[in-house]
Amino acid sequence: MPTASIETHDLTKAFGRFTALDGLNLTISGTKCVGFLGPNGAGKTTTLKLLTDMIFPTRGGCSINGISVQEHRKWALADAGVLIESPEIYPSLTPNEALEMVADLRGVPVAERRDRIRTVLAEVKMSEWADMKFGRMSKGMKQRINIAAALVHDPAVLLLDEPSTGLDPRGMAEVRSIVRELKKSQRLIFMSSHILSEVVDVCDEVALIDKGKLLFYDTLDNVIARFSGSHASVDVALARPIGPDVVTQKIANLPGVAGVNQLDPKRLRVRFTGGLDGQERLLEALVELHIGVLSVAESESALEEIYLSQISRGD
Repeated sequence: MPTASIETHDLTKAFGRFTALDGLNLTISGTKCVGFLGPNGAGKTTTLKLLTDMIFPTRGGCSINGISVQEHRKWALADAGVLIESPEIYPSLTPNEALEMVADLRGVPVAERRDRIRTVLAEVKMSEWADMKFGRMSKGMKQRINIAAALVHDPAVLLLDEPSTGLDPRGMAEVRSIVRELKKSQRLIFMSSHILSEVVDVCDEVALIDKGKLLFYDTLDNVIARFSGSHASVDVALARPIGPDVVTQKIANLPGVAGVNQLDPKRLRVRFTGGLDGQERLLEALVELHIGVLSVAESESALEEIYLSQISRGD
């Protein structure tokens, strides 16, 4: 099977005098989750609509799995699952009925439909509500069924347009958890978002767009190393509380540490030097202190600073 991929070549869309997308050149391949990050109105939804042939480019083109969307729409989209904005399903249908209809439209063989529907309902954690009327569901439950509809034909590429927008905190957490699980199923996930914490939590790579122009595309580690100057920061979660003396006398004095903030008794934000090698040394040193390190993650604040600085450059 060919490697899953998304490519755009000089992809441009103008609405009259307004250019929503300006010469986007982007090549993504492999199985991972890529966050398509940018403020509202940056061109994210326009890009996804061009990738799915919902609108036509003013110039340039795009392909999915090496097949031109503009020239061979049916074949290009055959192995792509799509959730753009928040489509409604007939309120009188149950998830089983709605997914049966989508499976039929997507050409899933009749003999395989029941198993596929059962599988995708399990993937979005909705098996228990398979026979509930759609109209009785919460917005978060509806969104999970929409994701299931995008998965029902088992696509290699999944395009998600701000899937957690408009949901309450619980619904947002559920959708993010689903996307994290989907990453394990050997798919290429391209997910637009304007929520920094979502990208840090879920994505492996990030592409930042503003005013229709791509500003950068790289792994989160490389983005932070590239734009954070001589310092980077990580958030450290601990199994048990530690006192301020441990922070000031031990952690702050570790080699390469430029500063430590204790966010709460069990969470730290550590600034350090040395790039990825420095981060590796820092993790080893923290573990050797036996302070109950549970996880170390890129600090959301680091990406926020980069995001704001790059967006402001275009003002």
